[in-house]
Amino acid sequence: MAEDTILTARSGSVLTVTLNRPHAKNAMNFAMVDALIEAFDTAAQDDSVRVLVLKGADGVFCAGGDLKDMGSSGQNPSDVAAGNRRFGQLLEVAQAFPKILVTVCEKAAMGGGFGLVCVSDIAIAESGCRFGMPEVTLGILPAQIAPFVLARIGLTETRRLALTGHILDGDSAKDLGIVHYSALGAAAVEARLDIVLKQCLKAAPGAVKATKELLMASAQVVTSETLDAAAQIFAETLLGAEGVEGTRAFREKRPPVWTEGRA
Repeated sequence: MAEDTILTARSGSVLTVTLNRPHAKNAMNFAMVDALIEAFDTAAQDDSVRVLVLKGADGVFCAGGDLKDMGSSGQNPSDVAAGNRRFGQLLEVAQAFPKILVTVCEKAAMGGGFGLVCVSDIAIAESGCRFGMPEVTLGILPAQIAPFVLARIGLTETRRLALTGHILDGDSAKDLGIVHYSALGAAAVEARLDIVLKQCLKAAPGAVKATKELLMASAQVVTSETLDAAAQIFAETLLGAEGVEGTRAFREKRPPVWTEGRA
């Protein structure tokens, strides 16, 4: 039986979409990416949906992209680039979603999960949640994610995070503007979500759509051409010596060769 990579639930005009690969800490594989794109597209066309809440099963938001899926693209750079670009398409769809998008982050929002946070309208974090782009520590790069992080928090902090793989907690993520609220414990996160949803539902749907269009047109928007080029670079790095060693080390739960002997 095929895995249900996402679950959906309705409560009035609020649609909750839950990333549902708890055995993999809700890491995104290609099937989940496709399911999320479909969910966003369907919700965008449904006038009865006013808010979409994105969260993860079993109290974990998302550990990032599934490295097994990355490797399943084979050794053809074009295939690897296409798989990587598909995730960028998800971020573009989420960025352009005409309703209010709320992310609820617990335990981990890494890599691709971090990217989803950075395209949300409102982000709520449990204070102990870990945020980061660890790709460089695996010998690859956050190709589709980094442009959206840059748009969220600016060049200076994006360079620090993207070039070192530094991990933030929920409070630090709030200080940088990655999330809007940091709450201590799951109960406090749910209480904050209730407050946020009540405020969201005061907004007129048509005004929300028009305001988001205005803001996206006025801001520095990530282009498809940028993401296309990033996907090609990602393919080159994943299939290169460092990418091969880094992903193998991750699977074998050991440090890659370039970190041996270091703290």
